Parts: sequence; C-alpha cells; structure tokens
Amino acid sequence: MTLLAAFGCTATCAQDAATIARRVDAHYNQLRTLTAEFSQQYQGVGSQRSESGTLWLKRSGVAHAGKMRWEYRQPREKLFVSDGSAVWFYVAGEKQATRGQMKQLDDLRSPLAYLLGRAHLEKQFTGLSLASDVKPASAGDAVLRGIPRGMEDRVREVLLEVDAEGRLVRIAIAEADDSTTEYRFTAQKENLPIPDARFAFVAPPGVAVVEGAFAP
Repeated sequence: MTLLAAFGCTATCAQDAATIARRVDAHYNQLRTLTAEFSQQYQGVGSQRSESGTLWLKRSGVAHAGKMRWEYRQPREKLFVSDGSAVWFYVAGEKQATRGQMKQLDDLRSPLAYLLGRAHLEKQFTGLSLASDVKPASAGDAVLRGIPRGMEDRVREVLLEVDAEGRLVRIAIAEADDSTTEYRFTAQKENLPIPDARFAFVAPPGVAVVEGAFAP
C-alpha cells in the first residue's frame, strides 16, 4: 500500500497547491450566497468546547467584506453577525452585546467573509502548500496548509480541507498559544436568496450595545 493510498487520497492529492487553490477560487467567486451547517471544536489550555449551528454568507459590495451570520444553537444560543462593515457578538440571555468594525476585527471567523466573489487563496494565505502529511476527513479531499495574512503573529498554521468541487469542508486553526479550533461544514447550499435583514443585528429589549473585543 502506498502512502497516498494509506491516507485515502485519490488523484486530487497528485495536484499541486496552486491548482487546488485556483479550484477553490473559481468555486467561490461565482457564488452570491452560501448556507451551511457547521460544527466548531475548540481546545486550549484547560479549556475545551464543542458548538454547532448555521452559517450564512452573502456577497457584499466592493468596499466591504462579505456579509456573514454565525448562528450558534448548541450548547448555548449566541450570534456572531456582520453586515460587511460592522460586526456584533451576542450571547442569548445576556444584558450586553458587543459591536466592532469588520476591518479592525482580529477573529478566526472573519476570513470567511472575504470568500464570496473575491477568493484568492494564494494572496490570502502565506506559505500556501499541499499538506500531504495530513489525512483528510473524507477520502478524495485535499488538504492545504497556510497562514492567513495579517494573522502571522497569532496563527501558527491553518489547514483547509477541499473537496473535489472546490468547496471548503473543514478548517483547522492552530494558534501560537497552542490552542486549536476546527470548523466542519455540511449541508452546503449555494446561491439561495438570503435577505439583507438576516445580517442586521437588532438588540433585544433591555440589551445594551457596547464597543469592545470579541470572544473566540
């Protein structure tokens, strides 16, 4: 048995990182919207949690990043949403929501907002290469390795699992403090109508909105 076969790779693994990156670019640059179910696994020093919910992405104007909405349902309802300019974070039941500017956001979820209509992985990641030493979650997928530009002081590496059609199905982030976060995306639906109202935040009665830093 060859090493590639042991890792469950097919012809996808024989391609170079640039070819796979261009496939991802071509796939996302023709999308207007994307909806997916996500699971998120975080592990840090003395801390571990599993969360899940629904992600919505929508292409925005040239001046802004894309619109995004991370709606967490399990184990606790919370919301991370951006209209392409401002971004809000709110945990259900709390008396305060946090607001910031997308362009100033240093959050591991923010690079996804730049995918639709403007994906260019080789520009968005430094040192992008084929991670042939990493077994993909699904046979036939390829795994790329790189570091998001602008996050070099925080992120040690990011693994991007890509299916045969150029969709991102898994993102694993290793940070400089040895914490790790992994996202998996399923039930992806493309180019369905999504109203802009889904990317607006309206504070519930009695909830104050303050400027501040965001939770991971």
